[in-house]
Amino acid sequence: MPKNSPFDGVQWVWMNGRRVPFQDATVHVCSHALHYGSGAFEGIRCYKTETGSAVFRLREHLERLAKSSKIYRMDVPYDLPELTDAVLETIQANDLRACYIRPIVYRGFGTLGVNPMRSPVDVSIIVWPWGAYLGDGALEDGVDACVSSWRRAAPSTLPTLAKATGNYLSSQLIKMEALTNGYVEGIALDANGLVSEGSGENLFAVQDGRLVTPPLAAAVLPGITRESVMTLARDLGIEVLTGALPREMLYTCDELFFTGTAAEITPIRSVDRIPVGEGRPGPITRRLSDELLGIMKGRIEDRHGWLTPVPVPVPA
Repeated sequence: MPKNSPFDGVQWVWMNGRRVPFQDATVHVCSHALHYGSGAFEGIRCYKTETGSAVFRLREHLERLAKSSKIYRMDVPYDLPELTDAVLETIQANDLRACYIRPIVYRGFGTLGVNPMRSPVDVSIIVWPWGAYLGDGALEDGVDACVSSWRRAAPSTLPTLAKATGNYLSSQLIKMEALTNGYVEGIALDANGLVSEGSGENLFAVQDGRLVTPPLAAAVLPGITRESVMTLARDLGIEVLTGALPREMLYTCDELFFTGTAAEITPIRSVDRIPVGEGRPGPITRRLSDELLGIMKGRIEDRHGWLTPVPVPVPA
């Protein structure tokens, strides 16, 4: 493990129904997922709130994991209550107050042919501390992004509604291109040349006081944070539109921001070195971020029932 790894102190991983020491949580080199990307996963966050630790929208994330697995004909051998208990137990076992949670369903060691159906379906849950995804200061100051030369998959190629491991080969290309060229993140266009999303985030623009986000048909993952932001915007009286975004709107909109479990709400201050609005996070972005993080961290009432408390372990 590299020095100063975020996994320092992580002791346990949940694998196929049992707790395994972190250093022993391995898979075989012949696992189907390694060779063909046959897996589905989730990214979830647990927050330290004023009344204890709580997981944000755990049920919705696990439901999406089941849907992603279904698309790829992977029968998950655990139901929603079992996976919920496993997530909470894994957080407890690692004595974490706040963490990132990665449940993953994948094809294990069975055969190395393209046909995945002779390989077993395995399930693991990993937890670790993780700060701001797009870097220190990103949530406060915003990030510089670029439009990637890599397009998202056309509708008839890969199911982009599935949060599948193989889909993130595209994301890696987008991310590496952005970093190599001096940006923090890349924005992909869809097969029609319209705005899709970031390498690992959904995207929102603000224009004339209204919130606009690309539709799912633009090769967009149905983000849990995306849906949360849309809900909170309506709570706050902000009009929400779902529709096609031409590339040039990235340069002319008033505000722009990424959303995602890892990214939370991260403002975008420039695209292709063109300032977004005044080149700093705008008022609607700030308002939505304050509202979302306020709920996540227990400072604002959880009026939508989005938080799942992590039970305090009972002393032996």
